[in-house]
Amino acid sequence: MPALASASIIWKGDFETGNTSQWTRQQSVANSRLQVVTDVVRDGRYALKATVKQGDDPINASGNRNELLYLTHETQGKEYYYKWSTLFPSNYPVHDSWQVITQWHQEGCCGSPPLEFFVRGDKINLRVGGNTTPVLWQTSINKGNWHDFVLHVKWSSDKKAGFVELWHNGQHVLPKTYGANQFGKDLNYLKMGLYRDDAIKPEGFIYHDGFTMATTLEDVMPPAPAPVEEQPAPTPVPDDTTIPNDTTPDTTTPSPIVETPATPAPQLPTTQLPSVGGQTPGTSTPVSNNPNGLPNTGDAAMAGGCSTSGTSGTLPFAGALLMLGAVALRRRRAPARALARRAKR
Repeated sequence: MPALASASIIWKGDFETGNTSQWTRQQSVANSRLQVVTDVVRDGRYALKATVKQGDDPINASGNRNELLYLTHETQGKEYYYKWSTLFPSNYPVHDSWQVITQWHQEGCCGSPPLEFFVRGDKINLRVGGNTTPVLWQTSINKGNWHDFVLHVKWSSDKKAGFVELWHNGQHVLPKTYGANQFGKDLNYLKMGLYRDDAIKPEGFIYHDGFTMATTLEDVMPPAPAPVEEQPAPTPVPDDTTIPNDTTPDTTTPSPIVETPATPAPQLPTTQLPSVGGQTPGTSTPVSNNPNGLPNTGDAAMAGGCSTSGTSGTLPFAGALLMLGAVALRRRRAPARALARRAKR
């Protein structure tokens, strides 16, 4: 027997030797009825194909069978975990009678086994304590798909001490259920293959794989699938066609605006005018050849004299002198006249 991977694994009957040598013996009418195959496999490289035809009776007992058996010899109070997988092909014959696929049989003669998985119609059933007890669990045979079983048993003929617990396809489908799973002092042994009512006529076959017997759940329960690592969200690619929101600040550096200076208009020459009579010179354009420095036109001309537009600046100045002289002459005559008047009086 190959070395076991864990000290808590008691035994393996998973056919990975390429034959049935892991098992104690077989009950079959021919080697071809219990065939180790590689085309339909659940674990590793090999599995068992068990075939039954009507009339197959290798031990001259009731029903038709081809089975492997292993002397597990479970004793009172022992507690074990068992794992295996079973597949019903698409052409498996459905019949309204019993077909046992896995069983723990008592060493004594005859009667229904104390623990069995059997098919009736298109349902798999688990029953403990013989054919007079109720079925504890049931599911569809689901042709073409593997059934993964993990069975936890405490063996006892005491209905308050013995129990069974079941996982199916990774789901806990039957919690600990107490009941007697041994008959008196009889030891049990394992049988796996196909055993059915001899009234069933069509040929039938079934696949088994990966049987393991251990003392801990961890050694038989398939590991949970690894969690899928969440991938980071992809970095969004900016869309060049998107119109930017007016409220979004513009972080681009504006290009400097270079202003081209306008070409200045040509300036006429100017002459600074002196203050005349405390008045500020006007802004009208002066005539540079005026010897008096007075403007010829505009508001400043009115302030500077009686000159009007188009009159020479020399004539008004001479007239002004004549007027001042006449005024002065009058002032001189006035006192003389006054003295003459006084003398006459």
